[in-house]
Amino acid sequence: MRYTPATMDVTQQTPLQRRLNNLGFAAMLLFCPLITWYVTIAIRYYDAVLVLPDRAFLGHVAPPSLTALCFYLGWLALQGAFAALLPGKLERGIELELPGREPHALEYKMNGLGAFVLTLLVAVGLVLSGVLPATFLYQQLDSLLTTANVVVLALCGYMFALGRTQATPQERTRNALEAYVIGAALNPRNGSFDWKFFCESRPGMILWVLLDFSFAAAQLARQGEISNSMWLVCAFQLLYVADYFVMEDAILTTWDIRHEPFGFMLCWGCLVWIPFTFSLQGLYLVDHPIQLPVPAAVALVLFNLAGYVIFRGANLQKHRFRKAPEQAIWGRAPEFIQTQRGTKLLVSGFWGVARHSNYLGDLMMGLAWCLTTGFAHVLPYFYIIYFLILLLHRERRDHGHCARKYGADWDTYTARVRWRILPGVY
Repeated sequence: MRYTPATMDVTQQTPLQRRLNNLGFAAMLLFCPLITWYVTIAIRYYDAVLVLPDRAFLGHVAPPSLTALCFYLGWLALQGAFAALLPGKLERGIELELPGREPHALEYKMNGLGAFVLTLLVAVGLVLSGVLPATFLYQQLDSLLTTANVVVLALCGYMFALGRTQATPQERTRNALEAYVIGAALNPRNGSFDWKFFCESRPGMILWVLLDFSFAAAQLARQGEISNSMWLVCAFQLLYVADYFVMEDAILTTWDIRHEPFGFMLCWGCLVWIPFTFSLQGLYLVDHPIQLPVPAAVALVLFNLAGYVIFRGANLQKHRFRKAPEQAIWGRAPEFIQTQRGTKLLVSGFWGVARHSNYLGDLMMGLAWCLTTGFAHVLPYFYIIYFLILLLHRERRDHGHCARKYGADWDTYTARVRWRILPGVY
């Protein structure tokens, strides 16, 4: 998933480094929520112009409302009920190796696609029956954003408390701030309910799609029609989220599930940052309808699909290789470097072209979403700017982690797969 950098190793740092990290964690807790308010208010009330916040600007920060609170708590409860009660295939994750604990693998119920489809059907039913207007989320956006921040920060506190009870001795060396922000434990669970697996996708990603649809309804109500740029944003992002749930088991081999502790960075990032910042293109288009020329629209469709093929193809190749190393890639037996640690570094398919071809595909899709908004303002490009910085930073951290982990084998790998993300450029 697309929000957090690689885990910070806080157990091997000097006292000065830990103090500096604590300052960074505190700044993250303060500024990340402020950023969500800023970009939303600037796009909605200031014509997407970069402005310095003044008293009038801050006046648009809405307090939580009873309506928003009931909706958001009900939303989390609904998605939790779907995750727990809907039928689904049980998948065994990759074996986890935690210091002070025997290697073990966790089981996960794969019912995300059913939850996604059922949620969409419920939403359509509520709109058609007149219980809720299609513009409900757009109308409640200001108070809903504040409410979500408050509720999720409280949930992060519960994850901290729960994680402390399930942490390994090494994880308990994190101080309270580190544990709250990074995560107190790798996989905090209530019974078989895995909070990280649940929050990675269900509430945040599905809400993202519903926000898009509500923004489209708002554009229809305000402009009298839905522009083709809005249709493209909704379609592109619907494809992205639907694909995630169709391929839900692929997340079990990702860094987030295997290595990332579950704290503020993942919990708040998935539940607040994803739905409210990834949908900014749709929010912008509500009052800035753009009718793209047909050739431009077709070009964006093809560009987005090309990014999707690279992103999904690369991730599937890595996922399948981890589960079945003998399976053919592009019609040939996979090639790999056998490391002294006993693991294999794949150098076939997309992974023989660049070390992170999946990042390239993800960036291409994100750029396609942003290009639907034209070139009048920079804020609708917030996603691709943030995401480019995030992935470049994460790639560098991944490189350092792997260099320490594999040593000379990593040198062999990087000599064979020269390019980091974009062949011929980077």
